[in-house]
Amino acid sequence: MANRLATETSPYLLQHQDNPVQWHVWGDDAFDKARAENKPILLSIGYAACHWCHVMAHESFEDDETARIMNERFINVKVDREERPDVDHLYMNALHLMKRHGGWPMTMFLTPQGQPFFGGTYFPKEPHPQMPSFQEVLQHVQDAWVEVPDEITEVGFNIQKALDHMAHTEASSTTIDWAEMDASASRLVGRMDAQYGGMNGAPKFPQPMWWMFLWRSAVRKKKPHFQEAVFTTANNICNGGIYDHLAGGFSRYSTDEMWLAPHFEKMLYDNALIIEMLTYLWQTNRDDLYAQRVEETINWLETEMMAEADDKGQHAFSAAIDADSEGEEGKFYVWQASEINAALGQHADLFKRAYGVCDEGNWEGVNILHRNHEEVLNAEEEKTLIGLKSKLLSLRNQRPRPQCDDKILADWNGLMIAALAKAAVVFDKPEWRKMAQKAFNFIVENMWQKDKFYHSFRSGQAKHEGMLEDYANMIKAALALYETTGEKAYLEYAQKWAQATEEQFVDKRGGYFQTRYGATDLIARLKSAEDNATPSGNGIMLQNFARLYVLTTKDVYRQRAEGIIAAFNGQLEHVEGFMLASFLIGAELLLDHVHVTIVAAKDGDGLFEAAHQHEHPSLIVQYLLEETGEKVLKNDMETAYVCHNNTCEEAENNAKILINTIGYK
Repeated sequence: MANRLATETSPYLLQHQDNPVQWHVWGDDAFDKARAENKPILLSIGYAACHWCHVMAHESFEDDETARIMNERFINVKVDREERPDVDHLYMNALHLMKRHGGWPMTMFLTPQGQPFFGGTYFPKEPHPQMPSFQEVLQHVQDAWVEVPDEITEVGFNIQKALDHMAHTEASSTTIDWAEMDASASRLVGRMDAQYGGMNGAPKFPQPMWWMFLWRSAVRKKKPHFQEAVFTTANNICNGGIYDHLAGGFSRYSTDEMWLAPHFEKMLYDNALIIEMLTYLWQTNRDDLYAQRVEETINWLETEMMAEADDKGQHAFSAAIDADSEGEEGKFYVWQASEINAALGQHADLFKRAYGVCDEGNWEGVNILHRNHEEVLNAEEEKTLIGLKSKLLSLRNQRPRPQCDDKILADWNGLMIAALAKAAVVFDKPEWRKMAQKAFNFIVENMWQKDKFYHSFRSGQAKHEGMLEDYANMIKAALALYETTGEKAYLEYAQKWAQATEEQFVDKRGGYFQTRYGATDLIARLKSAEDNATPSGNGIMLQNFARLYVLTTKDVYRQRAEGIIAAFNGQLEHVEGFMLASFLIGAELLLDHVHVTIVAAKDGDGLFEAAHQHEHPSLIVQYLLEETGEKVLKNDMETAYVCHNNTCEEAENNAKILINTIGYK
């Protein structure tokens, strides 16, 4: 018999609807029941594409005896971390305060008031060396709950107090220490793997925010070894097994230092951030590899990640594709050499050489396709590979597919919309811009209701009040579309949402909380500028305010940007700068930018296209469809006005001169 999760829309929660565990959803009902029965809450947080979440579910949550213990002794709550990132962030921070490693599935034990007192991640069904079984953990927690309740109460109170303190920031200077930024970039390079890129050791995560921070430092300071570190990383990510060489798209992370063996889930946000990163890098070196990966990944996005259309035929993008199929991680993606031999015949050897395939397998007896080796092919061989890949893709598509988590998340879609808008203008792909605009319209019409965003949408329902990242990333999307189309409506959306952010999330001490005013189901409101798997909401809001200030000249946006800088600048004394990459990129954008305003005309030298091709990392482009104020046509032709911060050049009609004018002074 299905449990309470059967009426939910989250694919992750629905995966657990037939568990013998009597799960509750996050909310008052669970906490009221815990208080009434004086039982601790067992909080389990995961997501639909998570391999180890599936493992723990099969081992424990589907086991009748384990479920009996859970049902008798605990009030059990299941949370989709993608639907409720605020709940996830709160208790992940609590786990770190307990000096325990984070990850998913996350298993936390709470008092009936929601205060955490013990936690971990995956617990096995059977005990492992240095890891108790899940049933042993349940027994120990129950014993402590009965025998030392005062100690548990004290632990929970102290952790809640520490969580409250994490949101407190002391006002600091609005001046960024550029020397410290450059020193932080140097320290980041020193911790990177010179051979394979990324950070030293394993596992390896793409971390696009870090590499963009480093790339910007490289361009600004003209440091080739900074650039080389970023290019080495990007090349290995693009050629490694973390990339799907048949269909496109990047997996979450690599379990090894060579980027060979990923956890095979594909997340929308990773692919958005990598598309954006590769687009910027291509502007620097015009490497065909980057252009190819961007195009292939956007093709994958269109083929596999389009969520169900609304009644106007508009699509937004699904959240993720699972790591598992047929109960095995990666089974959909890996190959036996014999399968390739049978499918490709006389061309099999060429394909196997190109993609590192061997008879004994390159990973656990099977082969992950990759090109991170020194096999160099000629142009004719590369052309042949296109057809061979298509043949294998058709064969792979006959396999049982991993599940697609087709819920629509406003914040992740905002990241992808912005990436598509940027890539569309850089690579001259208007069809990509149309994809971005349709997704934008879907979010506006289905997830912006009664002057507030909703975070998640599925099965015709918008759920969960939006969080800071929803507002920040959708403002980023609106500004990206404005800068690449000139359509004023996008700028108006950005300003409206910026005001809503101010009204609902601002901390008068500086910066913005993750959750809006009036949220009553959390024990603390978090506030941070550190990036995680996605950029921090405060970092993106700083970037947004910097752009809005330049594009509108309204001083209120400069003041709000400086308020974020003042709130979090002091953190640079405690954490490495690259951990605050989005924040520092926003500060740089405010304090050292170039603003190109182009007035459109029937005749011109392609100024709009030329400006968007420039590699300047703090370039802000404004496309005016008609003359306004002092921005008028020169010689009745398309005209560009270039301002470096507050110093402006003369109006220009020539694209080559414009490009030279944009560069750093």
